[in-house]
Amino acid sequence: MSQNGKNLVEVKDLKTYFPVRKGMLKRTVGHVKAVDGVSFKIESGKTLGLVGESGCGKTTVGRSMLRLTKATSGEVFFQGHEVFKESRAGLKRLRRNMQYIFQDPYGSLNPRMTVGSIIAEPLRVHSVGSPEQRCENVNEILKRVGLSSDHARSYPHEFSGGQRQRIAIARALVLEPDFVICDEPVSALDVSIQSQIINLLQDLQRDMRLTYLFIAHDLAVIEHISDYVAVMYLGRIVEYTSAKRLYESPLHPYTKALISAIPESKPIKDKQRIVLDGEVPSPSNPPLGCPFHPRCPVAEARCRHEVQSLADVGTETEHLVACFRALEGEK
Repeated sequence: MSQNGKNLVEVKDLKTYFPVRKGMLKRTVGHVKAVDGVSFKIESGKTLGLVGESGCGKTTVGRSMLRLTKATSGEVFFQGHEVFKESRAGLKRLRRNMQYIFQDPYGSLNPRMTVGSIIAEPLRVHSVGSPEQRCENVNEILKRVGLSSDHARSYPHEFSGGQRQRIAIARALVLEPDFVICDEPVSALDVSIQSQIINLLQDLQRDMRLTYLFIAHDLAVIEHISDYVAVMYLGRIVEYTSAKRLYESPLHPYTKALISAIPESKPIKDKQRIVLDGEVPSPSNPPLGCPFHPRCPVAEARCRHEVQSLADVGTETEHLVACFRALEGEK
């Protein structure tokens, strides 16, 4: 997957497996293949949306990239540095420029610390500035995210969900990073608040020249904020292209089903929703062949035992898809 411009982040064949242990001796009898060979690049200043159903491995991709979860294999490059091979000191230096916004804006904030202390903690850990300078930095970032300096003396439980997410964003951005992983940052919020947070993230991206990996299961949100979109299913990317092209011309049957389920403000009478049968297979026992074939409405015999890797359909805009029918031009 290539993009025009300078790539800030590159992920190559990332795999993250979790062992399944049974018996008194807790012997490993299998593995949960949460991420099974994911590759992508993110251009500096752009947003890659990573979308898919719950349990497809999106969050594990983000956590593995920052070594919050140990990857089984693969490579992650950030500004030319190979993240998985960095020493503890080297990783600390990199993490100053790689930050994470968690899904739960309450669970990710220490309830025993004031907002000012929470936001100032990254500055303290990385020995940035004097205590007075840190206080100034905290007040400045609070204003940037739409709060006031008076809020620094309050505790997380005193705020609404939207305000807590603004605090979490402030904590992630106080070090002025280059790259931010946004892990479902609006899924726990009311719809009216979601748009405010999305607009805030876009404004901050423009003003601070940020690069985002935006993880979500809501395709409507992904469409609004992303430059490129990667669709995940059962630990693998099944389609990748620009956001505009994905929503205008989806190719993979799974992507088509997801887009057909997006609610419309002005419903179209003849629009048909694609309803997928069955449940997402277990990542500890994925099906042979194409992982989507048990639920695919257009699956062929070869899909049961052959796997189509991501390949470009040959259009002017890069459009990768892992589907035999889509690559052969069948509708």
